[in-house]
Amino acid sequence: MGDKLKNLQTCVDLVHQKVATVIEVSSVYETPSWGFEGANFYNCIVLVHSSKSPQKILTKILKIEKELGRIRQDAPGYTPRVIDIDIISYGSEVINMPQLQLPHPQMQRRNFVLHPLQEIAPAWIHPENQIGIDTLLFDCDDASEIKKTATLISPLQRIVWDDLKYIAIEGNIGAGKTTLAGKIAEDYNAKLVLERFADNPFLPKFYKDQNRYAFPLEMSFLADRYQQLTDDLAQYDLFKDFVLADYHIFKSLIFAKVTLQEDEFRLYKTMFDIIYKEMPKPDLYVYLYQNTDRLLTNIKKRGRSYEQEIPAAYLEKINHGYLDYIKTQTDLNVLILDVSDLDFVKNQEDYVFLLNEINNKITLARG
Repeated sequence: MGDKLKNLQTCVDLVHQKVATVIEVSSVYETPSWGFEGANFYNCIVLVHSSKSPQKILTKILKIEKELGRIRQDAPGYTPRVIDIDIISYGSEVINMPQLQLPHPQMQRRNFVLHPLQEIAPAWIHPENQIGIDTLLFDCDDASEIKKTATLISPLQRIVWDDLKYIAIEGNIGAGKTTLAGKIAEDYNAKLVLERFADNPFLPKFYKDQNRYAFPLEMSFLADRYQQLTDDLAQYDLFKDFVLADYHIFKSLIFAKVTLQEDEFRLYKTMFDIIYKEMPKPDLYVYLYQNTDRLLTNIKKRGRSYEQEIPAAYLEKINHGYLDYIKTQTDLNVLILDVSDLDFVKNQEDYVFLLNEINNKITLARG
């Protein structure tokens, strides 16, 4: 009912802002009303990325329906409505619950589901019967007329990063840089480069005896970061749009300045300066700032045993080291994001806020 295209566009935008990242949006298809005599329907399908359970997604989309003015009737049968949002499929899961069946049990009988699904996911296979979308469409006995009638704006069309080659997301221990980098890389088809800290044999020893193991730890990190970034930035991936790393090599100097003795640091900086000259600078350097209390909470929550005794003073020194470094980098495109009060994993609105801030910075840099 109402302005059908506007309702669909608003719905897609709200799903992206409040539920899950909308990756693709099909064309809008017009079909006769289903289950009753009435005006034609408009339908489309969106592909989303989310770590939320399908039950949580269902709860959120029902709230969007209500926000858009849908009033559910107690009477049986179908009636006209302002909006109707269904979960058609969720990965490879098969769910049979009273309030939720996945894949949708009626999808293979409906042209207005199969045609837009084939458009955005031509390789999709039904997880229960292992039948591909082409075969489902061929076997469908729905003879109702269907036609493309319009297109919608995908939320990702508003964010264009085509000219970027390399983004670095940085932050203190427990700031969430790896998590955010992973989410953005998945949503924006980036080659993800993650720091290999877990393989460093000096790290657990360092947290037990910093004075003894600081220098070998920092030297091994420097060598490993240089090797990894050199390899990954040199090997362009034809199937990825840009490189996204959860660190920048300058973090080596920041941590070394905090952990090393003065004479050790002078030697270390000599080696670092030689290496740093050869390293490409990121097109955008994002620093995630979290206050110390929140960092300690995150560190405790993720449960790495060797991190549990990190003192607050050490984290504060690292934060100051990053901020001091950023002030000196006049030729680096830097964006500082305070995420102390944000939860971009559980709250889609927080995640979209960060994406918009990054996009605004990129747009500003383009002039």
